[in-house]
Amino acid sequence: MDKAAVLSHILRSKVRATCLGGEPPTSVIDSNKYIPAVTAVAGDDGVPSVDHAIHRALSDGVRTVVLTGPEGSGKTTALLRLVVDWAKGERLHDFSSVLHFRFEEIDSLDGELSLEALIRRGHLQPQPPASVSRVLEKPDAVLFVLDGLDEYRRSLDPSVHALCSDPSQLASGAHLLISLLHGALLRGVAFLVATRPTRNERFLVGARVEVSGFLKPQREAFVSGFFTDPSTANKALVHMERTLGFYDFCTSPRFCWTVCFMYESLIGSGATLPETLTQLFVEILAHLIQTSSLTQDCNRKLVLALGRVASHCFLDPYSSCAKELIDGFGFKQFFTAADAFLQAEGELESCTFSFRSQLMQEFVLALAFFLDGSEYEGVEKLLDKHRGAAKFLDFFLAGLSEPDQHGSLEPLVGGFAPEQTQEFSSWFKSSSEGRLKGYDKNEHYRCFHLLHQAQNQSLVREVLAPPAHPCIYHRNPVLPDCVALNYVITCLGERDKLSLCGESISKETVEVLSPAVSLSRTVDLSNSSFQAEAVSPLASAVRAGVTRELDLSSTRLGDEKLKRLCAGLKDSKLHRLNLKACGVTAACCDDLLSVLTSQTSQLQVLEISFNQVGDGGFTKLCEAMQSPLCGLQELRMQRCDLTAASVEGFAAALCSGRSQLRKVNLTDNAIGDGGVEALCKALQHPLCKLKSLILFGNELTGACCSHLKEALMSEHFSLSELDLSVNDLGQEGALMLCQGLSRPGCPIETLNLTRCELTPAVFKELGSLLRSGTCQLKSLLVGLNKVGDGGVKHLWDALAHPGCLLEELDVEMTRLTDACVEDLCAAVRSSETLKCLELRNNSLTDAAVVPIVQVMRDKPSMKKMNLKYNDFSEEVFEMLDECDNIRY
Repeated sequence: MDKAAVLSHILRSKVRATCLGGEPPTSVIDSNKYIPAVTAVAGDDGVPSVDHAIHRALSDGVRTVVLTGPEGSGKTTALLRLVVDWAKGERLHDFSSVLHFRFEEIDSLDGELSLEALIRRGHLQPQPPASVSRVLEKPDAVLFVLDGLDEYRRSLDPSVHALCSDPSQLASGAHLLISLLHGALLRGVAFLVATRPTRNERFLVGARVEVSGFLKPQREAFVSGFFTDPSTANKALVHMERTLGFYDFCTSPRFCWTVCFMYESLIGSGATLPETLTQLFVEILAHLIQTSSLTQDCNRKLVLALGRVASHCFLDPYSSCAKELIDGFGFKQFFTAADAFLQAEGELESCTFSFRSQLMQEFVLALAFFLDGSEYEGVEKLLDKHRGAAKFLDFFLAGLSEPDQHGSLEPLVGGFAPEQTQEFSSWFKSSSEGRLKGYDKNEHYRCFHLLHQAQNQSLVREVLAPPAHPCIYHRNPVLPDCVALNYVITCLGERDKLSLCGESISKETVEVLSPAVSLSRTVDLSNSSFQAEAVSPLASAVRAGVTRELDLSSTRLGDEKLKRLCAGLKDSKLHRLNLKACGVTAACCDDLLSVLTSQTSQLQVLEISFNQVGDGGFTKLCEAMQSPLCGLQELRMQRCDLTAASVEGFAAALCSGRSQLRKVNLTDNAIGDGGVEALCKALQHPLCKLKSLILFGNELTGACCSHLKEALMSEHFSLSELDLSVNDLGQEGALMLCQGLSRPGCPIETLNLTRCELTPAVFKELGSLLRSGTCQLKSLLVGLNKVGDGGVKHLWDALAHPGCLLEELDVEMTRLTDACVEDLCAAVRSSETLKCLELRNNSLTDAAVVPIVQVMRDKPSMKKMNLKYNDFSEEVFEMLDECDNIRY
């Protein structure tokens, strides 16, 4: 096969570049501007290029390779580049013949022909019979390159065809094609097929190469090659990435060409570059119409005709329109002008037309709706009719509905129909209200996208007026959603909370959302995974704005990323930082120390539970607490691998006179009785101002209670909350505790002794304490202690005493039965302070319901009684439902 003839035929093909059609593939290849599109299949050098993926598949012996991708993703250019490289002897060395066809070209062949005749056509010039015979004799050295399967109107299903096996048999081009593809003819020949997604793909068995187009690195290379001036190229690239780079269609090389083409014109004239997709297509349409030099009336008729074709093509299975229909849609008087928008396939009399750009197809349909609504049955029906085919129709409708967006088009196409803009406005406001009331995040984001296209700040405030959406919470937002969300929030101004959880938060996501973050007083990014590059931009956004609380819990942040975060938070206004379960260790505590002790630190609450901080890390935090610059008031360190070894340093910090700490949670750390002994010494120090101490599950025994008693008896003791839950204090230890609590003036108001192995004797002592008249206890939690009705009776009796101040009592799972109900009801009825009573997981039955419901009706001051998980039957549920303050 004459490779020089193939090369000459391809490269001499002269097709002009167009705004929507892009630069012709032959021109791209001939001028050495070719940039390989990317695919999901990585090449040998690690670059996921289409070229490498095709070469690898064919080298592995695959006989059919299907190259699939969306409009303008670079498939045709990749095929031609492959053929050119073969003709130059640079690739595909295993093939002696490469035959390049379009599916539509084969289908349009007149009459019948043999396979030999078809091959001669593929050779591009007359060949002697011996040359063609050699091709037929060595089919494994032949490659058919077939482009445009999606435009092929016949089925490739072999079950509906009588396949041809004789190379000399005369048959239609379509018959020969399907016989080749399914191996009946020239068995062993290889195929490389390019297509947009189509049903016919399923009939081709082989390797699939999905074309993704241009990612950011390829776009950078493309833009740099398009503009001769580096500063202009950089301006165009930055603007393109900021306003469009997040859309899927921006991976299309053809779309990148269109954008650069328009940017070049706009920058050259000193015009402002478009901020939205709608604004871009307003500029494109204006350029195309001005080029055609038609009158305003003709321009209007052209757009209306294009709108009719657009609607037809969306509903056509092949996204095209036959010539006879085109004539009927009103193009005869300006057919040449339509060439900028439409492309023709096939012979003149039987050709079909399709849009060069689906985005332009959607845009002209939206524009036609506003110019003349008589052909359309309202917004809702227009969208329903084209749903599934037109992805951005509502985007363009929203953008074009605003006078500021479409104003530049009116001198070219005439005025917009006021009834159409009014109808869309009414539809948009009512549909947005419905979308925002639901819980479908996709519906919420669609609303935000339409607001973004409209670019009307007052409309945003009207649609999202409180209480429409006070807290925006969504999971896994993609980049386009983030852009729309950021626009909405910047229009609304400062807000209470931005809650945005995602599987992976990238640098691009944070950069897009930075203004929204800066405007939010609370930012919740919990249960996310952060890319390392995203952390510094996040810290900058927090530092620059009004953010007071940042929740990064369960983000698997790790020490290195936390280091970056802390470096950026030193000058922030942050009051609360949640790093719960972030996978950090003691190594991060130096960085936290630097934040806590910076000159401008405002951090008051630090949550660092469920991290392997250990004694070393805790010691660093204790150093920070002794700094006069540290304003930390609350520290939560549940399950941080702490032991008694680090508590001495903590106690020293509490007694330093510089610590501002008021609350500490040390739940599930094995500090033991020795750790509590050190803490109790600090609690007796006059400079210790601690108010809340949580020692849940700290492996304590009754031995620590003598130290606690001593602290409680001290005049300097300042705790108002003490939690000793899930420790084996036992009767002896608890009784000592009660002695300390009996000191007049003891400030304890909340005491938690859940599951502390308490006995009836302890409950008796607690009852006496509550009746003493000097006890300040308002909340007592003694659940999961197996004392039964007799033990809890002491508390019922105490509640009835006028000296008892209890507002909350928790006796969950204390083995209560119906025998206690009389005392229980008497206590509730007599108490002047009780508001909440926790009775879960006991053995109350239906017999208890009537008196309990009656007392709750008679006692409006009771806010809640929890009866869940008792032994009630369904027969009493209706009665329990009558009391709003009963949970069961």
